[in-house]
Amino acid sequence: MNAVPSPALGRLSRRSLLAVALVAAPAAWAAPAFAAPTATRPLLLGTYTSAEGGGTGIGTATYDTATGAMTPGPVIPGVENPSYLALHPSGATLYAVAEQDAGAVTAVALAPDGTYDVLGTRPTGGSGPTHLSVHPTGRWLLSANYTSGSVAVHPIAPDGSLGERTDLVTHSSPPPGPGRSGPHAHQIVTAPDGGHVLAVDLGTDTVYTYRLDTSAGTLTEVSRAALAPGSGPRHLTFHPGGRSAYLACELDNTTVVCAYDPESGTLTPGAGQSTGSETGYPAQLVVTGDGSYAYLANRGPDTLTRYAVEDGGATLSLLGTVPTGGVWPRQLALSPDGSLLFAAHQRSSTVTAFRIGPDGSLTPAGDPLPAPVAVCVLPLP
Repeated sequence: MNAVPSPALGRLSRRSLLAVALVAAPAAWAAPAFAAPTATRPLLLGTYTSAEGGGTGIGTATYDTATGAMTPGPVIPGVENPSYLALHPSGATLYAVAEQDAGAVTAVALAPDGTYDVLGTRPTGGSGPTHLSVHPTGRWLLSANYTSGSVAVHPIAPDGSLGERTDLVTHSSPPPGPGRSGPHAHQIVTAPDGGHVLAVDLGTDTVYTYRLDTSAGTLTEVSRAALAPGSGPRHLTFHPGGRSAYLACELDNTTVVCAYDPESGTLTPGAGQSTGSETGYPAQLVVTGDGSYAYLANRGPDTLTRYAVEDGGATLSLLGTVPTGGVWPRQLALSPDGSLLFAAHQRSSTVTAFRIGPDGSLTPAGDPLPAPVAVCVLPLP
């Protein structure tokens, strides 16, 4: 397994993507993320650099906002195993996990002129980080160490670079679920109220709610939500209304609707419900911006489940499934305007796009994009 660049190396030398990118994707990298919308926008792609057939860093591509057609671009090298990506609210800095034994997070500055700068890497204090997110204040990076079952906090400097870790919390209780050797923190995300941070642990069948001290960068647990033993909660997605959330449970092949109390941060799970497939390993849910529809990626059957969102977010009604057009859909993302859905396929090394209809229907848009061991896709504004 490749080594993570040492934090002691500091700021790495700037490499320019401009010459290559202007040929492959003129509109995408010639304009910054905060520029006025154009017909062609950037996609960033996560991969495993240590896997057979994997990538060599963070992949780039572009997509046509009208047709969904995708075009490959150059690679941002110097980032190890970037299996999950997140963008700073300013749009100026990208963050990536390094999913490996010596877990780490890396910051990459995206300049308005189309160049980039790897700002450095910090250890997460755990192993196998699979998810990270930026707190809405833009001052804190949150990451989840899957293998070691812990969550970490790093401060974000004004230039987007990362400081030394300010907290690390290991999920030491409750005991692991059936067939698991320990905790496995799979995701950490801030609730829409901004006051609570939730961590989903597949190993303990628990969602932990924390309050983040935005001055010190420390986490204090305020509540826990217990899922069915052996369900394996993987990924939590909030309804835009902020009082409901949806869990993809990987091990028992269910979706769980949860009530959420913004005042206390308490999450109350309901009963598991069908994914529309008899077998499979649910990966992730996304919800449309208007809160009307939700979509779930199902690995194994390689389908997208369509749900109608009802009762102000409190109910999901199964509408059916459609093929994803690839193998092992690991992650989903909506385009910023909400018109397109992207699916990253780990085993077919492709990304597919779908046009979302007014009725929540999904229509394939363009040809699949070749992307080595595609495990994350991030469309930029």
